[in-house]
Amino acid sequence: MGLTLYWYPKCGTCRNAKKWLDNHELQYEAIHIADNPPSRTEIEQLYKNSNLELKKFFNTSGQKYRELGLKDKLKEASEAEMLDILSTDGMLLKRPIVTDGTKVTVGFKEEQFEQVWN
Repeated sequence: MGLTLYWYPKCGTCRNAKKWLDNHELQYEAIHIADNPPSRTEIEQLYKNSNLELKKFFNTSGQKYRELGLKDKLKEASEAEMLDILSTDGMLLKRPIVTDGTKVTVGFKEEQFEQVWN
C-alpha cells in the first residue's frame, strides 16, 4: 500500500522524512503542502486517524501561525474552528504528514517512523 507524504520541499525536516522513506524503499506520493494542501475533510480524517490532539497539527513555529496570533486564539477555539483555520493555508499545518489512509504521523522522528512505517 502506498503512502501519501504532505511536505514542503524547502523544509529540512520534510527532506529528512522523504530521505528516510526513500532509504526504506517505501512507495509514496509526495504532495506539496503549500501548493496542494489537504481539504478540511482530509485534515479532519488525518486528525481522527492520528490519535493526536488537533493542536499538534499546527505549525507553531511558522510565520503564518504567529501573524494570525493563533497561540492565543487556539486556547478558546472549538475543534470545528481549528479545522476551519487549518484548512485555510497549507503552511499552517505541521509537516511532514505521512498517511497510508489508516495510520498518520505528523512531523519526523526517526524512531516513530521506524515503528509506524517499517
